[in-house]
Amino acid sequence: MVSADDAAEAISFGTDGWRAELSLFTPDRVRMVGQAVATYLDDTDAGGPVAIGYDARERSREFAEELARVVAANSRDVIVADRDCPTPVLAWTVATGEYAGGLVVTASHNPPGYNGVKFLPADGAPALPEVTDALEARLASPDPAPESEYGSVYEQDLVDTYTDHALAFVDRTLDGVTVAYDAIHGSGRGVTDALLERAGASVTRFRCDRDPTFGGAGPEPSPERAGAVREAVREGDADLGFINDGDADRVGVVTPERGYLDPNVVLALLYDYLLESDDGDVVRTVSTSSLVDRIADAHGRSVHETPVGFKWVAAAMGEHETLVGGEESGGYGVTAHLRNKDGVLLALLLAGAQTDRPLDERIDDLFAAHGEIYQGRISLDCPDAAKAAAIDALEDGLPETFAGESVADVNTVDGFKLTLADGTWLLVRPSGTEPKLRVYAEATSEGRVAELLDAGRELVEPVVEPGD
Repeated sequence: MVSADDAAEAISFGTDGWRAELSLFTPDRVRMVGQAVATYLDDTDAGGPVAIGYDARERSREFAEELARVVAANSRDVIVADRDCPTPVLAWTVATGEYAGGLVVTASHNPPGYNGVKFLPADGAPALPEVTDALEARLASPDPAPESEYGSVYEQDLVDTYTDHALAFVDRTLDGVTVAYDAIHGSGRGVTDALLERAGASVTRFRCDRDPTFGGAGPEPSPERAGAVREAVREGDADLGFINDGDADRVGVVTPERGYLDPNVVLALLYDYLLESDDGDVVRTVSTSSLVDRIADAHGRSVHETPVGFKWVAAAMGEHETLVGGEESGGYGVTAHLRNKDGVLLALLLAGAQTDRPLDERIDDLFAAHGEIYQGRISLDCPDAAKAAAIDALEDGLPETFAGESVADVNTVDGFKLTLADGTWLLVRPSGTEPKLRVYAEATSEGRVAELLDAGRELVEPVVEPGD
């Protein structure tokens, strides 16, 4: 039998909650997370019930019920979603209601052999390290109150109220717009597509039935997994295409001329569109394109750069006068709506932008005004235990010139980022989810990106190769 201490040792809250293979993501450990949350909320005098959601994975509802039982046994009422639902629906519910916090059982885009759990504080934003560290410190087996003091568990529809809000927030009629939508069998099905349809769009659906295996791969909104949507848009059967990840907090966008859009371009497009009717700054991670910097500068606004991870983006969205925050992996949040990623609202918002002017035309104008930017990324194997030493070794020997250009600036907000005299840049940072170092590059041509990545590989490989 595994001891409570050993069970707790396997639980670690990373970039976006605790995720693990199902061999480790056990009911006992899930119950420990539930107890940690209940204890934390009591210790911080957080009043109100807890809302619990879950994704479309095979056992997610079961794990959500385990969490609900533990929290309720700690004398707190619990609201459980009546169906698997997108993480942003749960986050918005928590942020706009009288909740102490929320829990979502999801492994997001990870393969079907994984599951996970996220804790959302009362503001609906991702939990910062001081919160997740506090949860880890309180991991313990359930410690129920006397049964007479148990809270109640209620099942509730969370989608309808969110949908009404989203329609009012975007306030665009999509009559005449045709959309191809792919849920990859995840929690966006019956939510993103239904929202678009309620706004007036004609929607062609792909993979909008529940399949806990997601067709046998991770529900990742990538060009490789968006084939059906890309084909529908390319053939003229739809004006736009959208694809959500497993818990629908991220979205991929497809247009007729460009196919699957670079997420960096989507953030620039979104920010520029919001600036048409509002004014504010933008937040981006250190690995996200500087195209939004040029847009902000043209409007006299500022860019707030953060480490990778939407929790940092969300924090900066709350600290500054911002319109939007985003990251290069396809997560975007609109500050006035929710300081968290929302792949459901983003589909409606961008479809609304299409009604005024096609997205491809908007992107053409952006590139004409601010120049075209390309990005690339490679990953190099590096054991987790060796990541810090590898980054330290690289920082101790950073060159004054790189890939034929002098180094104009070094940013160490997350790993290190070399900005060169020609405005191009290279970023090296440790992955927060895999035993790898990530190497990113940005330039004004694909050829230059390839040069930067080759030079980056030559710089990094000596410190990660075994025996070096």
